[in-house]
Amino acid sequence: MPFRQFGLSPEILRAVQEMHYTIPTPVQEKAIPCVLEGKDLLGSAQTGTGKTAAFALPILQRLAGGGRTVRGRRVVRSLVLTPTRELAMQIGESFAAYG
Repeated sequence: MPFRQFGLSPEILRAVQEMHYTIPTPVQEKAIPCVLEGKDLLGSAQTGTGKTAAFALPILQRLAGGGRTVRGRRVVRSLVLTPTRELAMQIGESFAAYG
């Protein structure tokens, strides 16, 4: 299944192509639809299996839909937890590269 079948925006698909991703990894195939539906996700996989893209791509897709408010206040729309500052920085760089 190519990435376009997830219904990602043209901008995100362009970033995926620029990263030379051709087909989703198994973790991406399972995680992307889940996150696109707004479900919580907890995943575990080996290094290099595409975990960051598995949650970052659908989060960016959902965030592109615009801000949400409750009683006039903006609300948290996603939260990514990491065990180290270094990993948080790497994930931030990936988010920037994807869109």
